[in-house]
Amino acid sequence: NMLSALGMVVNLAATAWFATGHFVPAGAAMLVGGGFDWLDGAVARVQGRASRFGEFLDSSFDCYSDLVLFAGLLVYYARVNRFLFAVLVCVAMAGTVMIGYARARSDSLVAHGDKQPIQGFNRGFWERPERITLMILGAVTNRMAPVLWLLAIGPNLSVVATILRARRKIHLMGGRQRSQAHPAGTMQGQ
Repeated sequence: NMLSALGMVVNLAATAWFATGHFVPAGAAMLVGGGFDWLDGAVARVQGRASRFGEFLDSSFDCYSDLVLFAGLLVYYARVNRFLFAVLVCVAMAGTVMIGYARARSDSLVAHGDKQPIQGFNRGFWERPERITLMILGAVTNRMAPVLWLLAIGPNLSVVATILRARRKIHLMGGRQRSQAHPAGTMQGQ
């Protein structure tokens, strides 16, 4: 857990560099922060200290790290009056949040009352390692514009694909039954 926290601190430094337009050191800091994040799980497993809470905490730090990195880019593009890039950062940030949400929500769906999550259709290319790798490459090469376009479009398309696959899978499994979480007649979206 300590290494995950250190990774978060390093990503906060990267955020400050992004916010001031220093993309190369921001990318280098992200690389170091990613190293801490990668090491945390490996060290916990080797030491026999891996836990479900540690996994949860690590994912929470990952989500916050992603958001603060985008916030740093948003501050920079707002400061230099690059409205289109600020919008791209916001759209990329939304896609980043929605990928995790769509995956978690689809994993939690239950069909036919058997209490088994619907799985096997929610992973795509735009997971966190790919997104972070693109951000690092964009930062260290000072080519963030094409990266922002990719991050604004790709993850959001992946979310749409996850939604469509979930819909198809639920319909195939007879998922039109009312959710047990909503009493009859109060199901959202109807």
